[in-house]
Amino acid sequence: SPLGFYAKQGLNVEVVKTAGWAVIRDKTMNKEYDAAHMLAPMPLAISLGLGAQAVPFTVPAIENINGQGITLAIKHKDKRDPKDWKGFKLAVPFDYSMHNYLLRYYLAEHGINPDTDIQIRSVPPPEMVANLRADNIDGFLAPDPVNQRAVYDGVGFIHILSKEIWDRHPCCAFAASQDFITQTPNTYAALLRAIIEATTYASKAENRKEIAAQIAPANYLNQPVTVVEQVLTGTFADGLGSVRKVPDRVDFDAFPWQSFAVWIMTQMQRWGQIKGDVDYATVAAKVYLATDAAKLMKQNGLTPPETTTKTFVVMGKTFDPAKPKEYLDSFKIKRAG
Repeated sequence: SPLGFYAKQGLNVEVVKTAGWAVIRDKTMNKEYDAAHMLAPMPLAISLGLGAQAVPFTVPAIENINGQGITLAIKHKDKRDPKDWKGFKLAVPFDYSMHNYLLRYYLAEHGINPDTDIQIRSVPPPEMVANLRADNIDGFLAPDPVNQRAVYDGVGFIHILSKEIWDRHPCCAFAASQDFITQTPNTYAALLRAIIEATTYASKAENRKEIAAQIAPANYLNQPVTVVEQVLTGTFADGLGSVRKVPDRVDFDAFPWQSFAVWIMTQMQRWGQIKGDVDYATVAAKVYLATDAAKLMKQNGLTPPETTTKTFVVMGKTFDPAKPKEYLDSFKIKRAG
């Protein structure tokens, strides 16, 4: 890593830039990669055998929280009410992504059925702005810096930040197979220490500009520094003529709350990705390794949370991880079946 977190743990890590989430999933499952940066729902999908064979996979740490947004094409700047979005084509990075679940949640709360009223398509984030410019899509729920890049290029505006849908939601995660953890426990522990330390460093506002300068270049994000800086500092142009100040537009918190996993699985069920019943608590505990993270955080002089689950609020509605079935049943709009 450019800031030396791996080297400090005695690790020689090759970071491979990979095109597309399905490719990352496949290469990690084939053991070409030892561990990967994945979308937070992917290790759950892999463990449950959704979209590929089932392989026990884990989330030892979350990397960033918040840091997504809904961006629409400039021509839609007067369509701020999602009820006016019927017939829109909206992009997300992947079926098994927080982006997909947050977009669907947001639309459904506004009475829009994401399966019948609009089209959602998977587009790799580096291609989203070009697709918006070419009028192939009306907007997207994307990870940053994609939203900010659309503003910078003058083709889109930021309709809403994901933190305004669910504050402190997970986005990306450090993912590793159960085999990797079992077979190379020391390497796994060192990697996790490096990730937790890097996440803690990134969570401090005073480090954000330095990080922006380090990760903007072509071998990482390939973005103008100002685009990345606007995201990381939270002082940004919204594409509608205003400058907004949202310091935690993106934030970093390594703790892999098991309640994140439970929420994700309720949405996987809601939209027909999981068929039949699921033992939420057991799967969450197997995949989201909160206990490991807490142990390592303590060893590193950090104070981990006392519990592995918590309630949180998504669009004004409290999610209780102890009552996932009731939560799922409470939604009017869901996929039949």
